[in-house]
Amino acid sequence: MGPRSAPPAASAVVPPPAWRTALGPGAPIRADWWNAFGDPVLTDLVARALANTVDLATAAARVEEARAALRLARAQQTPQIGGQAPSTGGQTVSPFGTPSDAIGAAPAVTASYDLDMFGRLRQASRAARAQALASEGARDTVRLAIASGVANGYISLRGLDQRLAVARQTLAARAEGLRIARRRAETGYTSNLELHQAESEYQATLQLVPAAELAVSRQENALSLLLGEAPRAIPRGLPLDRLTTPAIPDGLPADLLRRRPDLFQAEQSLVAADRTLDSARAAMLPNVALTGSAGVTLSTVLANPIGVFTLGANILSPIFDGGRLRAQTDVAAARRDQAAFAYRRAALTAFREVDDALAGVRRSGEQAQALGGQVDALAAALRNASNRYRAGYSAYIDQLDAQRGLLAAELALVQARADRLNAYVALYQAMGGGWSVADIATTSRR
Repeated sequence: MGPRSAPPAASAVVPPPAWRTALGPGAPIRADWWNAFGDPVLTDLVARALANTVDLATAAARVEEARAALRLARAQQTPQIGGQAPSTGGQTVSPFGTPSDAIGAAPAVTASYDLDMFGRLRQASRAARAQALASEGARDTVRLAIASGVANGYISLRGLDQRLAVARQTLAARAEGLRIARRRAETGYTSNLELHQAESEYQATLQLVPAAELAVSRQENALSLLLGEAPRAIPRGLPLDRLTTPAIPDGLPADLLRRRPDLFQAEQSLVAADRTLDSARAAMLPNVALTGSAGVTLSTVLANPIGVFTLGANILSPIFDGGRLRAQTDVAAARRDQAAFAYRRAALTAFREVDDALAGVRRSGEQAQALGGQVDALAAALRNASNRYRAGYSAYIDQLDAQRGLLAAELALVQARADRLNAYVALYQAMGGGWSVADIATTSRR
């Protein structure tokens, strides 16, 4: 077979300049990264989801299937021993024509062993082992996705709870403003214009409450589905602004990404494709196998049993197969190239997701800080506008503008806080399950 162009090596995927490698491959994944948020209710929800979801059970069954295939591949390298025990008897005829009872075939033992001189079976076993590891990576990918989905869903639910609380607080303030506007209009102190404006703002805020309640109900149902349960009310823990966010260290080792189960799965799939290609190439070479048998022959003609044994070797080599073996090798080579490209893409995607998550944590935090300042300023402006309106120094429209601005800023602040927490979840997922002090003790940014 002619030379083939080499596919892109998976090891050629270079991390960004801001990363340095320090951990070896196979570092364990932190299985409890969601505890970093400090909410026991979230921890319980994740545990329920991991225990009940069907997707994780299906992935675990695929792992067992791959392990069974590995045992089967390894069994092909061991000697095969069998036996026979005929249960029928008969008669033998002597040269003189005198029949006699005999047992022509007695129990015998047979054995065969493939020498595997060119590594066909060994490479097939290594390919099966890599496939088993890849299936474990696929299972861990599902597990990480379920935990991240539950964390995102819970954070979104707490954000909707806070939006509902903001809507209700604003509605209470608008109701008080409407009461004052109605009293001032009834006494003739102001015109009905201010009364109608107050009524309009009250109704506009009133419709926010059922909309927020509907969103909460739908989010609870979606989270129940992730938990593998029927739609029901979801328990609440800490409010959104009390969930802890651990500090991100200055240096994160690039080899943390190798703990990502999807990247590990792609890596092992590439290894399996390499081993399958080697096995397919070895199948084109001669195959040597040893066979043997041993037993006894019993007969009434003989005074004593006769021991019988055979030992031989078979050499099989393809002479003409219509190109079947060569085509199988080409298929294996093409699949190996596809696995190399898939691994390269998975590695580049991992780098992108980490950078996106880091940027999300940083930028959403800056946005939340700015919105917090805006909320404080608008709250002070609303107090001033309300005092001036009640004292008769300004029109009601000034108070309405301050109320509208404050409501919009408060809702935006809630969303920014939820986005920041969700960015932390994305970072945990992108890093394959988070990080620890030990992971980064020997690393630093260049």
